[in-house]
Order: sequence, then structure tokens, then C-alpha cells
Amino acid sequence: MNQAAHRPYPMPAQPWIQAQTWDNLLFAHWPIAPDVMRQIVPASLAIDTFQGSAWIGIVPFGISGIRARFLPSVPGFGGFLELNLRTYVTLNDSAGTDRPGVYFFSLDAAKLWAVIGARVTYHLPYFHARMRLTRDADWFVYSSQRIHRGAPAAEFEARYRPTGTALYFERDTLAYWLTERYCLYAVDARGGVHRGEIHHPQWQLAPAELEISKNTIAAAAPLSLPNDAPLLHFSKRQDVHIWPSVRVKL
Repeated sequence: MNQAAHRPYPMPAQPWIQAQTWDNLLFAHWPIAPDVMRQIVPASLAIDTFQGSAWIGIVPFGISGIRARFLPSVPGFGGFLELNLRTYVTLNDSAGTDRPGVYFFSLDAAKLWAVIGARVTYHLPYFHARMRLTRDADWFVYSSQRIHRGAPAAEFEARYRPTGTALYFERDTLAYWLTERYCLYAVDARGGVHRGEIHHPQWQLAPAELEISKNTIAAAAPLSLPNDAPLLHFSKRQDVHIWPSVRVKL
């Protein structure tokens, strides 16, 4: 966790406050025209692109081992399932350096306490959902149905599996650009921009297979996914450290 050579910018100087593990994670990505993305991403954030294209991602996974710094995981509060819809943005820091990160359109979670906590402390659009993850041979069978009062209806039912060896990707590759993101951005009700930093080892990503039976996650954003097959990557496990959210722009 102390290795940082793979990061696009240095680790925060302040101590992290929370640790967690991401399990059985799938990255499903589709290219999106930047002008389409510009219509639904706040103007205070710049759309980040790779070779002229913006990207939209759907990411199902499980979270385990949640704990505060210097403390063990608390029984009943150690993990839950999460499903997020995301794109990629950037913002200059106080030194004028680009700080690329993730912008979330939605984050569905199976635990109400996680939804409330993340909404209050990180200004993130979390929604309570009824979620399930099971195994069928080597397939991960994932389902999510949003039950958050007043939120747009959204469902996701799919199964996925890795299909090859997990590898590290070089900095100039699309896979690195999509996944090696070490901060998230959120915009509060007054338009202020908040940034939350994270750190983890470099991703080891395997090629993957995905079969979707129901997906209205993007439509609830609202976004239309391209008809093309998504770019898929799978990770068995990723250990993560998290820093508090800080307002970086009024």
C-alpha cells in the first residue's frame, strides 16, 4: 500500500481515515461523445477524454473489511454490495496541475447506513437498493433493484466472469487511463466541488465476459448506452485506503 510509482500524481500528505477491500469487481466501459457527456456533467468539472472520446462505466462489486484507521472492522458494518455508474473528469489543483478523477452519476448500495453516510460526508449520489451476488460455477450473478424513496427507478441484472490472466497495464493504454483513478469528485447542492482521495496498489485486470439481462442504470441518469459491446475488465480483489472529502472549488 506504500508503493506509489503507478499513480499519476503523489499520494496525499495527510493520513488516510478508512480502509476497505473491493471484491469481484467488473469494469464495463462504453465510449461516449464528449458533447453528450457535457450535457449531464456539472460545468465546474472538465470532461476527461482518451483519444477524443469520453467514457461511461458501470461497475458492480462487493465491499468488505470496512474499518477506520487503527480500528478493526465492526461486525454488521464490514461490507455490502455496490453498483456505480461513472465517467471521468479532471480539475486543476491549487498548483495548476490536472488531477484526473471519477465523477459518479449514481452509486447503488445494499446498506442504508452506507447510503446516508456517503451522502452526508462525500456529497455522493448514493441510493439504497436491494442487491444480491451469487455464484454459478465460475460466473458471478449480480442483481440490483433501487428502492430509494423518490429516486428514479433503476435495475441491473447480469452475470460476469474473468476469461484470462490478470495483468498490469502500461500508462499509455486505455485500461490504465480508465482504472488508475485516485480521486473522486462530487458537486454539492450549492455548486461547490468536493474531492475525495483514495490509494490502492496498481490494478491487475483480467479480460472478462458479461451477459446482461436487465439494465436501466444508465437510463436513470439519464444516459443512453451505445449498442456496441463494452470493454470489460475483472479484478478479484483490491485493497483501498480512503481520505476525507475536501471542498476544492466554490
